Amino acid sequence: MATLDIVKEVLVENLDLDADGITEEATLDSLGIDSLDMVELICDLEDKCSIEFGEPEGIETVGQLISHIDSLK
Repeated sequence: MATLDIVKEVLVENLDLDADGITEEATLDSLGIDSLDMVELICDLEDKCSIEFGEPEGIETVGQLISHIDSLK
């Protein structure tokens, strides 16, 4: 499964977002993802992707989030 699909799945399940609005260009702010949501998102992504996410800085878009995840695989 592509990383974008995994991220979409987690966001739709956890934050009840519309999958069509989740693109690589979408900012986390525009999706309404705050710092608490991000912590939960990271935990779920670590489980689904079998990665250790760490403490990333400067992730502002879904595309940057995907790049970070892919760099850890």
